[in-house]
Formats: sequence, structure tokens, C-alpha cells
Amino acid sequence: MKAQTFKKLLQQVEKLNSDQFRRLQENLKSIELSNKVAANIETPYQKMHCPHCQSLRKQRWGKRDGLQRYRCKDCKRTYNSISNTPLSRLRKKEQWLEYSSCLISGISIRKAAIECGVHRNTSFRWRHRFLANAKSVAPEKLSGIVEAGETYFRKSEKGNKRLERKPRKRGSYVFQKGTSHEQVCVLVCRDRQAYTIDYIFESFTGENLRAYLDGKVNSDILFCSDGKSTYRKFIKEKGYRHGCLNLSRGIRKIKDIVHIENVDAYHSGLKQWLQRFHGVATKYLENYLSWYRELDEFADVIRPEILLLRGKEASRYKVQPLTVT
Repeated sequence: MKAQTFKKLLQQVEKLNSDQFRRLQENLKSIELSNKVAANIETPYQKMHCPHCQSLRKQRWGKRDGLQRYRCKDCKRTYNSISNTPLSRLRKKEQWLEYSSCLISGISIRKAAIECGVHRNTSFRWRHRFLANAKSVAPEKLSGIVEAGETYFRKSEKGNKRLERKPRKRGSYVFQKGTSHEQVCVLVCRDRQAYTIDYIFESFTGENLRAYLDGKVNSDILFCSDGKSTYRKFIKEKGYRHGCLNLSRGIRKIKDIVHIENVDAYHSGLKQWLQRFHGVATKYLENYLSWYRELDEFADVIRPEILLLRGKEASRYKVQPLTVT
């Protein structure tokens, strides 16, 4: 803006009444926050490729909604740094950092909506868009002493318009223990460096253990678990050292080395943390597990800017796993 035009603008501001001045301040703050979000999610020019044809040949093509747009020289289509990512087509960017703070705090959808001044349906949509790539922070491999244990969550069709079963009251009794048509199994493996991986099983079998744990643990680990036959067969097949506990006889620790106390504490913390949401739909359970794992592992270093960057598609922009420095 030219200096003379800006001077005229300032003269017009002086004529505003109190209500107009308040609205101007709100708009300026909104623009400032939107620009701050754009600065955090803009991908470096040389690293971004076309989401339509994967070409690296591009040219700048103006700006829209505070974000730089590009035009692909091969397919001639335009895009920006969040095209074809979970954050694509979401509005009110000025509230994204505030909402990221709400995710770190772990507050409910309705409370987050009030904090950010958006509708509760928008809050729900943002939550699962922001958490879409939380699985990218999972460690590549566990090493040393690895503890394993499973816990169970009752299947929930919360939010479905058509139930595949008869409706029930929250907190009612589970008639069939373990994995069944009533519950799903969540396996948690955690080493002594507090790195954690988790999986949801429809059935807790050796085949599922092999499918999920192959390549996720080093070959020289000490695998600590209870004495279930599923664990014993899997460990014997893989050749791991096994720290086997006999919980039915009260043997929960051997020489202060072999135990699964860290996994049990993780299960307890996870279930206590989930209570604030008053029931989680099974189809979204994986997102919540990844959310809790990220908060547990990086509680001291995670920031809203980092969580916002996680909302973008990690594979497309080669976002590296969060590391502590």
C-alpha cells in the first residue's frame, strides 16, 4: 500500500465509533492469527511437489486465504501447501493454533468449541482431521527390555444412526470377557525408554501378533509378558528371550527386571484419560490411542505449532518423527 493511501486509511480509522473500532480490532487479530498459522504450515518451496501428478516442476500462482498457491507445469493444476491433506478445505485458520492447544490439553469437543468460538460439529471435524496423522509419531522399533500387555475396550457405535445391535446403557455389564462381539483388544508394547506402540485386535491370536510385531522389535530383546499361550508360541517362533510371569500364582516381578508394571500403568492412565470423553466410538479408537501416545511420550516438548504440522500428510512432505533435543 502506498504511503498516501495508508495515511488516508488512518484518517478514516479515527472516525470509527466504538462498535466499529471493536470489529476492526477483531478482524486485525483474525488476520494476524491466520498469517501466523500460514507461516507454520507453509512447506518449503523446494520440498513440495504436485499432489495431483507428483511433479516437482511448478511456478508461483498468487495467494489465496493467506497461503501461497502454485501451478504445476506438467498437469497445469493449481494447489497450495495443504491441498489433498487432512487440513484441506477447513476454514477459520486463525483458530487452528488455539485448537491445537485444546488437543494438547485433552479437553472435550464441546469445551474446545467454546474456547475457539466455533460450532461443536466443527470442533469434532477438526479433532479427527488434526489427529489423522498422529500415527506418524510411533517409534520404528522397540529395543532392550520390552513389556507387552493387552487391555479391552467395549465396542461402541457412538454416533451411528443405525446400530448393528440392540441399544444399551453406558456402563452396563459385559457378559463375554476378552475379544468378542462385545469388546476389542488393545495390545500395548513398551520398552524401558518409554517408547510405545499399540494395536487394536479383533481377536488376540499369534497370527495377529506376527502380522503387527514383525519388524517392530529388535531380535535381541527381552520380551516380558504374562504366561498366555499366544505369547509363548509367538516368542518361541521368533527366538526372543522371554521373561514369563505367572500372574495366577502371584508372580508379578522377577528380580526387579522382569515385570510389566510400565504397561499396566500405561493402561491405567489411558483408561482414566479416556473417561473425560464419555465414551469413544470404536471406529475412532485408533486416533485416540495415537493421541494419548503422543501426549505421553512428548508431554514436555510438544507445542501447538508441532501438532498443527502433524495435521498435514507426513508422507507427502516427508515430515520427520518428532524428536527430543
